[in-house]
Amino acid sequence: MVTGCRGAWVAMAAWFAFSIATATVFLLLVLSRVSQAQVFFFPFRQPETCGHNEYFDISALSCVPCGANQRQDARGTSCVCLPGFQMISNNGGPNIICKKCPENMKGVTEDGWNCISCPAGLTAEGKCHCPTGHILDMPQEMQVVVVRCEPTFINTSRSCTCSEPNILGVSLTSEWFAKYLQSSAAACWVYANLTSCQALGNMCVMNMNSYESSTFDACRLFQFIFENTAGLRTVHSFSFWRQNLPWLFYGDQLGLAPQVLSTTPLPTNFSFKGQNQNTKLKFVAASYDVRGNFLKWQTLEGGVLQLCPDTETRLNAAYSFGTTYQQSCEIPVSKLLTDFPTPIFYDVYLEYTDENQHRYIWAVPVLNLNLQHNKIFVNQDSSSGKWLLTRRIFLVDTLSGRENDLESQPRLVRVATQISLSIHLVPNTKNGNIYPPLITIAYSDVDVRDPTSQSVEIALGVLGGLAVLSSLLKTAGWKRRVGSPMIDLQTVVKFLVYYAGDLANVFFIITVGTGLYWLIFFKAQKSVSVLLPVPAQEERFVTFVGCAFALKALQFLHKLISQITIDIFFIDWERPKGKVLKAVEGEGGVRNATVPVSIWRTYFVANEWNEIQTVRKINPLFQVLTVLFFLEVVGFKNLALMDSSSSLSRSQSSYIAPYSRILRYAVSAAAWLVIALMQIVFFVVFYERFIEDKIRQFVDLCCMSNISVFLLSHKCFGYYIHGRSVHGHADTNMEEMNMNLKREAENLCSQRGLVPNTDGQTFQIAVSSQMRQHYDRIHETLTRVHKEMDYFIKDKLLLERILGMEFMEPMEKSIFYNDEGYSFSSVLYYGNEATLLIYDLLFFCVVDLACQNFILAACLTYLQQEIFRFIRNTVGQKNLASKTLVDQRFLI
Repeated sequence: MVTGCRGAWVAMAAWFAFSIATATVFLLLVLSRVSQAQVFFFPFRQPETCGHNEYFDISALSCVPCGANQRQDARGTSCVCLPGFQMISNNGGPNIICKKCPENMKGVTEDGWNCISCPAGLTAEGKCHCPTGHILDMPQEMQVVVVRCEPTFINTSRSCTCSEPNILGVSLTSEWFAKYLQSSAAACWVYANLTSCQALGNMCVMNMNSYESSTFDACRLFQFIFENTAGLRTVHSFSFWRQNLPWLFYGDQLGLAPQVLSTTPLPTNFSFKGQNQNTKLKFVAASYDVRGNFLKWQTLEGGVLQLCPDTETRLNAAYSFGTTYQQSCEIPVSKLLTDFPTPIFYDVYLEYTDENQHRYIWAVPVLNLNLQHNKIFVNQDSSSGKWLLTRRIFLVDTLSGRENDLESQPRLVRVATQISLSIHLVPNTKNGNIYPPLITIAYSDVDVRDPTSQSVEIALGVLGGLAVLSSLLKTAGWKRRVGSPMIDLQTVVKFLVYYAGDLANVFFIITVGTGLYWLIFFKAQKSVSVLLPVPAQEERFVTFVGCAFALKALQFLHKLISQITIDIFFIDWERPKGKVLKAVEGEGGVRNATVPVSIWRTYFVANEWNEIQTVRKINPLFQVLTVLFFLEVVGFKNLALMDSSSSLSRSQSSYIAPYSRILRYAVSAAAWLVIALMQIVFFVVFYERFIEDKIRQFVDLCCMSNISVFLLSHKCFGYYIHGRSVHGHADTNMEEMNMNLKREAENLCSQRGLVPNTDGQTFQIAVSSQMRQHYDRIHETLTRVHKEMDYFIKDKLLLERILGMEFMEPMEKSIFYNDEGYSFSSVLYYGNEATLLIYDLLFFCVVDLACQNFILAACLTYLQQEIFRFIRNTVGQKNLASKTLVDQRFLI
């Protein structure tokens, strides 16, 4: 980048009065032109394709002829004088003037500015040739070392620096802006220096493309030059792209954004299959350094715009048409400072090939959510008609936040924490036509205090989006299970409840992860590199924990209410064994009567169901006592003290630092999770396998009792436990019962499954509306079982199991899904252990954060567990008696 000084502003000031009228006329012309739809594509040219007498214009991105007596320079982005010609002016690109050297001084100096004589001849480049073993001996009068200032500096102080860093009345703390803004603007406006114009544009982009009409900051200076160069031609006939300037804006006319985004489709088609298969989005970017130098054309593949590290295959999946791509990570600020000492700027294009195999590129617009126009965040408005689209982006800026010294650590780091690429199909397209893609980008400013410990949180937004998707899927599954085709108020409430649970999990994961991060890295460090968060950050953290608990409590209450209101029905398959003589009261006679079927088996099954309603995989009392033991007795709570010691004990005579609420949360959460997971592993691996498995025992009991259980958790969805005995009768004596069990153990009878020759006894059932009506009628009349209720059995698809919903809607027949996982436990405490565990943990932590007392938190946690267990048992028992008509006095 070339620079300028205060004297340039004397020249600039002379233009102001004249420019006002010119700018007014120019704006009227622009506004009339942008109302017409434009296409924003042009031929794709690489610097190496330019001819020997051409250079690559870094502003127009095309090849331009060099001037008289000039040729392309080594970089290919400017021109140099031919051998035997000296430079007398150089403002970059075509702005070079060459003059032929005298006959007696045909050589030129290394910098090309002076003619000299060469006794030993000239090289091909016109420099003096020195034979091997010789050096160039300069005459005595030429031995004064002279360093030439860049020609675009207006030297007022006999030095190559600007005398004053004033920026047209704007006081900037950024050392980069203070040092280079006015000189870049001067060199761009007065001399049309290409790198200076690019550098000025970069500073505008670093300032989020924001500007006010009353303030001459970087973007306002850029706009001033743009408006006052109306006489220059446009680049590629784009009204927003002026010669010598970078293309930064699409203009500020209202309603322009929808025209750019949805008026003209791209002249290329996308298809997934066939001979013309095309699924690759070929994005390329012209990259520039902060000083305005063109670096190269580069494809976006390989993670150019992706800060999160990953394999190249996964990174490139972002540019596969039709693929929904998401990525998130957490990046230490120290890594950002190392990897991005200066920002790199990108102008993104979509490359395509026309039918004549000519390569073109289409400019990709950018929606910068941080852009302010006259102090209004216009791009955050829901109406696209108010958006201001831009072009250039960067990923990380660690430069503009440096104060006083460009070598110092920045006070602020600006990071692109959200980048999304959205593509919209043309309505009713049959050929895969799309409108121009849109890059939406949002930046966050990170206050740098301790770069080794700070991180840029990108995960929260992504996890929150996944929570929305999960909740939508759950709501869709619920609507199918209740047989509701309408989106009503109940649907909205259900979605909000599901979203509360999923969002609680997001908050829980983030808070536990963040807390453990501080606990591990703060307590484990040897040399000081990490400090605890400031009080304001701690308050925000506690707020997140509180939100997680409130949302999880809502989810828990929703599950509790759902469980105590389920429909349950027992089907007794037992048949009478014969008839007996029975005296008929009031008739004075005796007649044959059917042998009654015993009700005690039904009572027994109902009691067992009543007992397993609150069975859990962990013992709540053991959980609370063990956590309290490790925190208070072993001394894990001392890890939460705000000191550097990792000792579990403290001397009472020494100073004891206050507790950090973040560390208390991390310690208690870690202890609760570890102990709970150990209990679950012991319960699943050892206890259920070798001692007692109440869920599977209940299924066995149903089979031995000859009783099936019909559960409806939703209006048209539920579970079925097939308990029909393979022995025909269950009302028998002990000898026959033992004989039946022995025959079954020796495979001398049929299998227990609902389908012959299978063992499948548990099913998920999607109930047709007709069957639900029959069920309601049975429950009302209790007269008979309707034979016309038909069903068929199938396995769930893998995707159905993953999503927790059914794709096939039962019409005339109900559907029984084979269920080897005993998922009917989802209507019990047993199948909701994760929700109960997280709820108990958050309750314990919230009480402790409020009172900073682990003992009180443990007592209240166990108390609320017992209260809700009592409610679940009591109300669940009443519901069982009501739905099965089993007298509640027999439920003990």
